[in-house]
Amino acid sequence: MSKVIVFDTETTGITEPVLIEAAGIIINGSPFAEQKETFNNRYNPGKPISFGAMATHNILDCDLENCPKAKEFKLPEDTAYLVGHNIDFDWEVIGKPDIRLIDTLPMARKLWPHLDSHNLGALSYALCEESKRHQIREKLINRHSALVDVELCLELLRFILKEKSELKSWGDIWRFSEEARIPDIMPFGKHKGIAIKDLPQDYKEWFLKQGDIDKYLKIALRTK
Repeated sequence: MSKVIVFDTETTGITEPVLIEAAGIIINGSPFAEQKETFNNRYNPGKPISFGAMATHNILDCDLENCPKAKEFKLPEDTAYLVGHNIDFDWEVIGKPDIRLIDTLPMARKLWPHLDSHNLGALSYALCEESKRHQIREKLINRHSALVDVELCLELLRFILKEKSELKSWGDIWRFSEEARIPDIMPFGKHKGIAIKDLPQDYKEWFLKQGDIDKYLKIALRTK
């Protein structure tokens, strides 16, 4: 049976990031299935951790001295989907394996556009019952590994499935994630903030001729 991994990483930093920790929750079967199988492992990146990254995850270079090399990391066999919040970053860190990605970030932005922030912590506070916010606070304050973010991401996915009850399979969820990635608003340039459907046609045509355009922005410019 194909596996779905709710996944997160910690890395050496933003510039040329290398894996130092990988965590996941393995789901076999339905998105609604209860699961217990997890992994949370650290790796030696072979380069120093930036101080900015160190301040975020509190992993020190000396913690990784006896860990396996980062290049030894592999996803479990038969992994069909990788789920995460801004999952492209984690996918790139592990070498861009040939699997489908489900990103909870654009789905959350599509479903709850009124929220002032869509980072994982803010969404966890916003979507839970008020009486449970102290539990979220404890998790966020006491983050000790990437596994905490994986658990929060899985909970966010369950909120998404409650909001979008028509999503019954992993294929349905992947298709919604892909649709949610296609922007409605121009994200940069002289028309930043303008609805893509309202952009001048000649500007769309000019922009599409430029190199290195995000594939989802390209779809929006061609279809909206």
